Amino acid sequence: MRFLTLRWIWLGMAMFGIAAAASAQPVDRIGVPGPLDFDGKAYALAWSSNPSSGYFKQEYLTAGQDTATYTQMIMIDVLETGVDVKTALASQVRFLNQRKATDPMVNMAIVENKATGEVLLDFIISDDSTKGKSIAEWNAYRYKPHTARDGRKGVILFALSRRAYNDGIDGFLRELRSLRPGLIGKVARYTLPAVATSSRP
Repeated sequence: MRFLTLRWIWLGMAMFGIAAAASAQPVDRIGVPGPLDFDGKAYALAWSSNPSSGYFKQEYLTAGQDTATYTQMIMIDVLETGVDVKTALASQVRFLNQRKATDPMVNMAIVENKATGEVLLDFIISDDSTKGKSIAEWNAYRYKPHTARDGRKGVILFALSRRAYNDGIDGFLRELRSLRPGLIGKVARYTLPAVATSSRP
């Protein structure tokens, strides 16, 4: 069960209740098998999907983590359907604004890099409706323009997600105040791996 991280269906919804069983041996669909080295930790490929033509999703976790109860995750999503950064960002912001009606923790900030065309959206969300488990989740989403091998335009998302559960939420939120600027900077400066999806010209 995928219930929090906006594993974002880029052009619509993404969040609680997206079902996708983690594979014991996930298939690398974007030419990025990992492990990814981020902030001194190794993140191994834990799950992947190709939910529709030109749309690829991969998740990476540190040792001992799983997709249902993780505390730290990296995501790389690739969309090669002509969507641009502005459209992808607008969809996500619209979803978060709509969520404010039921989630009082929702908050977001946007930083744009006009030189590269990239945008970084960081946001926090919460949930307390899943089998009595309370969750707080912070995400930093870095959107980058992308061109597929056949010339189609698209977007790559590189994202860092952090979570806390139940009694750990208050401490997580206090710690996040000091950690957030540094983590945002690390996501923004991270050298993204080259992507080669299974799409063909």
